[in-house]
Amino acid sequence: MTFLRFPELEARGLLHGFTLRSVPPLISADVPQILQEAGLPKDYGMGEQTHGAGVAVVNRDSKGKVMPAVDALIAREKNLSLVIRVADCGPVWIHCGKTGAIGLVHSGRKGTEAGVVCATIRRMREEFGSDPKEMLAFLGPCIRPPYYDVDFASEIVRQLRGEKVGKVVDSGLCTAADLGRFYSYRAEKGQTGRHFALLAVS
Repeated sequence: MTFLRFPELEARGLLHGFTLRSVPPLISADVPQILQEAGLPKDYGMGEQTHGAGVAVVNRDSKGKVMPAVDALIAREKNLSLVIRVADCGPVWIHCGKTGAIGLVHSGRKGTEAGVVCATIRRMREEFGSDPKEMLAFLGPCIRPPYYDVDFASEIVRQLRGEKVGKVVDSGLCTAADLGRFYSYRAEKGQTGRHFALLAVS
């Protein structure tokens, strides 16, 4: 099992990972093993992912559960992992340096149109007193032009900046451009696996 790690997230001491393409593809039942191999806490929360703007707070009571009707997860407790699945949609890792709170967002075309990253930033402010100016937001591998005619990656970045996020970083990685490492739902006409994006407070 191989993972991408990102220097910008490592610089903040964040436990994180992004699974790469594998044979056979990883599935949700593999999450405990994925977390173990990635070195993240075994207790976790996942979202149902309905391509909307729902945000859920993950805590001890929600560990191991799929949170209904949400595409974004936020937390501040230690020893608790957040997990989302993507295969073209944008994974967005968020960390607030002021409060230590984290967020993990699944933002594809529809979720981006619904403003899920904005909803996540605002919910972190409400729940934890997080300050956008003290936040890092990192956009991971997703589909981009010319492989997709909607540039939702640039819209995600625009929305994050509109929320006054202090540091916004775009990986620039395109899933459809590198099928050796990534899955692409669009390029592979729906017949593909899923990546798992992971995040935990260290």
